[in-house]
Amino acid sequence: MPDVFLQPLPEGGWHVELNSDTLPRVLANETFYAKICDGAHTSQDKAYLTERWQQANWLVKALRQRAETILKVASEIIKQQDKFFVYGVQYLKPLVLRDIAKEVEMHESTVSRVTQNKYIATPRGMFELKYFFSAALATTGGEGAVSTVAVRERIKELIDAEGIKEILSDDRLSQILHREGIDIARRTVAKYRESMKLPSSAQRRREKRDR
Repeated sequence: MPDVFLQPLPEGGWHVELNSDTLPRVLANETFYAKICDGAHTSQDKAYLTERWQQANWLVKALRQRAETILKVASEIIKQQDKFFVYGVQYLKPLVLRDIAKEVEMHESTVSRVTQNKYIATPRGMFELKYFFSAALATTGGEGAVSTVAVRERIKELIDAEGIKEILSDDRLSQILHREGIDIARRTVAKYRESMKLPSSAQRRREKRDR
């Protein structure tokens, strides 16, 4: 169940909205509060009711602020990762909590909390908000950086496109990525490949040969 919906606008840009079905529904009934206050006979009763009414309103306000924070953080992530939503995962850029926290003027811990287990439905599928945060890898030209998530996806694409006569070793994958402008060592390629549970080149060669 997504917490946020993202839809493209006809004139360009994006429309972002919260999924009301996932928001807690809490109302403070002022009419009922006034009615029971009329029946309160002692100062202790009145003080008790006043305290509970203040707590109820605090909860309503806190939930509203929480929803606004989720929307604000999600909107900033979409702004930062606009090219991903237009062109795909290869355009996902490096992003850390601090980047978003600075733009929305919140503490990093707040951004971390509101993105945990929160999902966004987009034209490219459903993603956890945490997905859009990733470390950076340097480019071979020394200018700019590329997201480690995008690099992992590129490694997977290259492996998925292998032919039976051309199985790519980790060293070969590293060379291809270098040609594409990504400064990555063979051991890092191996680490990323293993994190995606993709078998080694020797295992893939055996699997293709045995089919």
